[in-house]
Amino acid sequence: MEKIIVYLDDAEFARHQLTPMKNGASGSQQGTHWILVACPPRMTRHISKWVNHSARQNWRNKWAEKLFALITPELQAQGDKVTTVLANGPLVEQTQELLKQQGVARVLDARRPKFGQDLPPVTADQPASSEARWTVPGAIVGMGAALVLAAE
Repeated sequence: MEKIIVYLDDAEFARHQLTPMKNGASGSQQGTHWILVACPPRMTRHISKWVNHSARQNWRNKWAEKLFALITPELQAQGDKVTTVLANGPLVEQTQELLKQQGVARVLDARRPKFGQDLPPVTADQPASSEARWTVPGAIVGMGAALVLAAE
């Protein structure tokens, strides 16, 4: 049975990433064991003023359940086995732990890229993002603001 560890944070984006994998894996006669790892969005450190730790954990669990409810039926419809996991801590360590538990497995990063933000790697040998970040130097921003003020 082929094992695939999938990191995801958005159901629609993950569907597009998983479609070729499902079609390619469906050729195997033994089926596929999907290990889905939900990566909930980070909460700001200031949220602790309003929400305690257990409430944050409950929110993370509910968020992951909603995400898994959108993805798992499609995978199970083909007769594949699905295991769900909630990401806790650094993803590289989570991947190493899952590989120790599951043995040999392929790893797929199906998380939606964020504009201007680098996603943490899921494996130690994952290449750096090839997409160049859009950054604007402070001098250019200052010149733009000065031109807008001068125009008024």
